[in-house]
Amino acid sequence: MPKSIVSLVIVAAVAAVAAGCWGCGGGGDAEYAERMAAEHAGDRPVASGAAPGGPAEGIEEETVEYATVNDRVVSGFLARPAGAERGGPAVIVIQEWWGLNDNIRSMARRLAGEGYTALAVDLYAGEVAEDPERARALMQATMEREDELENNLRQAYSYLTDARGAANIGTIGWCFGGGWSLRTALLHPDGVDAAVIYYGHLITDKEQLATLQMPILGIFGAEDKGIPVEGVREFETALEELGKDAAIHVYEGADHGFANPSGTRYKQDAAEDAWSKTLAFLAENLGSS
Repeated sequence: MPKSIVSLVIVAAVAAVAAGCWGCGGGGDAEYAERMAAEHAGDRPVASGAAPGGPAEGIEEETVEYATVNDRVVSGFLARPAGAERGGPAVIVIQEWWGLNDNIRSMARRLAGEGYTALAVDLYAGEVAEDPERARALMQATMEREDELENNLRQAYSYLTDARGAANIGTIGWCFGGGWSLRTALLHPDGVDAAVIYYGHLITDKEQLATLQMPILGIFGAEDKGIPVEGVREFETALEELGKDAAIHVYEGADHGFANPSGTRYKQDAAEDAWSKTLAFLAENLGSS
């Protein structure tokens, strides 16, 4: 290929990334992984202010087997209000790029304390990262097996409807999990009742988004270079043009991961406001037991 053409291709690719055009040109996953690695450089999966430790009162918790993917049993963490009966509202809780760690379990407990049966799923086959390099490797390897992830999340949904009798189901995820919160909603466009996306990898194609029937809450940071505001606005515009019920909030001064349960980028004022909006959104669209 002539050098002039190669240069044009590179320029086009860089422009696509700068515009938040994830998935354009078939290289979106690799570009996304690079952006996440840059955002989390020097970060660590320590508990943030979003994930208070210690035992939670008034809830029951257990490890449950909710799926079988490629002959491997997948276990997740289930938290629910003590004495909760079948048929109450439920939430699929989707991990950050660190994996299903204790901080994600804390978020499931927080949701259980609000009246929801919360299933924290495992997308890393039981592995958890302790540093950004390992997190990147796990995320990249996982993104190469999207069919398995979709199967995993379909079964998580079925587990809550069949084994737990959930009447209404929402999804929530942060970072890597934020993107899969949207993807889970797309897998069940008329089955999921509410989707919460914390600065996740977005899909802006209107043909794909047109199938969504549930309300959507999007939480983003204005300083986030991994999920640029330009891409967020494109997502918001696509939903508006489709007539979807969506509330998109971009927090000034907030960077990627500002409300993560794990990590060192926690921004208290923005994170607490986002969590308040999240609880109000879930209560409105799922109810509580």
